[in-house]
Amino acid sequence: MCTVLLVCFVSACRKPAAPAPQTLTFLDHEWSHDSSGRAASEAALQEFTRHSGIRVIRLPGPENSQDQLKLTRQLLERGAGSPDVVTIDVVWPGILQQYLTDLRPALAAAIASDEPELVANYTVDGKLLGVPYHTNTGILFYRTDLLKKYGFHHPPRTWDELESMALRIQQGERAQGHKNFWGFVWPGAASESLTCNALEWQFSQGGGPIVNADKSIDVNNAALIRAWQRAAHWVGWISSPSVLSYQEWDALNAFHYSGTAAFWRGWMSDYFLSQPVNTTWGGVSGITSVPGGSFARVATLGGFGLAVPRSSAHPAEAIQLVRFLLDKEQQLEAARTRDGPPPSPVLVDLPSVLKAYVQFGMIPGEKPGGSVARPSTVTGEKYDAVSRAYFEALHSVLLGKIKAADAPVALQRQLTQITGFPATSVHDAKNN
Repeated sequence: MCTVLLVCFVSACRKPAAPAPQTLTFLDHEWSHDSSGRAASEAALQEFTRHSGIRVIRLPGPENSQDQLKLTRQLLERGAGSPDVVTIDVVWPGILQQYLTDLRPALAAAIASDEPELVANYTVDGKLLGVPYHTNTGILFYRTDLLKKYGFHHPPRTWDELESMALRIQQGERAQGHKNFWGFVWPGAASESLTCNALEWQFSQGGGPIVNADKSIDVNNAALIRAWQRAAHWVGWISSPSVLSYQEWDALNAFHYSGTAAFWRGWMSDYFLSQPVNTTWGGVSGITSVPGGSFARVATLGGFGLAVPRSSAHPAEAIQLVRFLLDKEQQLEAARTRDGPPPSPVLVDLPSVLKAYVQFGMIPGEKPGGSVARPSTVTGEKYDAVSRAYFEALHSVLLGKIKAADAPVALQRQLTQITGFPATSVHDAKNN
C-alpha cells in the first residue's frame, strides 16, 4: 500500500510535460537558389519562433518555374494540412485560386502602401489570394568597362541602341581574340522566361499584352510581328544561337562567370544573387531598365508573394508568420532607401517599381521605365496554357521553323480555343 501511495505522490508532484511547440511548414521557392539572403533568412524565422513560440520548418522548391507550380499544385490538391504558408509566383493566384485563403480581411492594412497594380496581380474576383513579398522586374545588366572602352556614355535606352552597341562591342572584342564573345545574352529556351522577355519586346513596340483586359486575344498584329522579327534577327547576329536553349541560369553564367557578353537581360533578383559572388571581371557591372521601343519602355513584372492555403492546419498562425515576414521586408526596404545600395553595380534609369533603388539610379530629367504584367489575372486558371502556347509559337519563330508573320495567326486561333475569349477585331491605332 505504501509503495502504491509513494508512486502516486511522485506522479502527482512530477511536472506535466511541456506541450509540443506549434509547428508551421513554409514552402519557400526562393530559398533553394538564393545565396544572398533575399529569401526569408533563417535568422528571421528564428526570431519569429522566439517571439511567437511557433516553429517553422522551411521546405525548398525546385529551381524551374514550371516545376515549382507543379509541386505546389500537387501539395494543395492533396489538402493534407501542409504547407501552411507558400511563396507563390505573381502569375499563380488565378491558377491556384480554389486552394488559397482570402487574406484581405487580415492583411489589408499591411499592404496599403503597395502599388495598386502590384496588388491587382494577387487579386482574383476581389479576393486577395497572396500578398506581395519580393517584387521582381526585368532589368538589363551591362559591362561598364566595355561601354567606356568603346566610347558609349550611357547604357542603351532603346532596342536600336542596344543593337548598335552590342554589335560594336562584339566586333571589337572578337578582333582582339575573344572569338566566343557575344553582344547580348538572354534566356531563350521554350519556357516562362521567354514569355517574360518577349512581352517586353512586343509591348514596347505597341504590340499589346497578349490578352487584353477586356478579355480579347491580341497577338496577330503588326507591332508584335515586328518585335518577333527583330528578336529572330538577333540569333546568330548579336546573340549566340545557344540562347535558344538558355534557361535563366545559363544566361547569368554567360554574363557573370564566363564574361562572354556585353549585355544580359536578367531580373532584379539576379542583382542580389550576384552581389556576394566573385566574378571573373568583378566591379565593372551596371544595371538599367530594359530598353524600350517606339511605344514604351517597360519591364515584365515578376516576383513572389506569400499565400496561405485553405487546407492549412494552422491558418491563424500562418497569417501571423506572413505578417511578420512582411514587417521584416518593410524594415529592410527602409534601410535600403536610407543607406543606398552597395557601390557595385552601377545603377542607371531603374524601373519605377523598384522604389527602394530607383532614386539612386536616376539621371536628372530621365523618366524611369514602367512595368507590364503578364495576362495571368484575366486568364486565371488558364494562364499556364496560354503562356505555353505563346512561348512555343515564338520559339518556333526564333528557331526559323516558321515565319514571324505566319505564327501569330495560328497562335491567336489557339488562344481563343484555350480561353474562350474572342480575337480582337481592331488593334488600337496608337500601338501600330
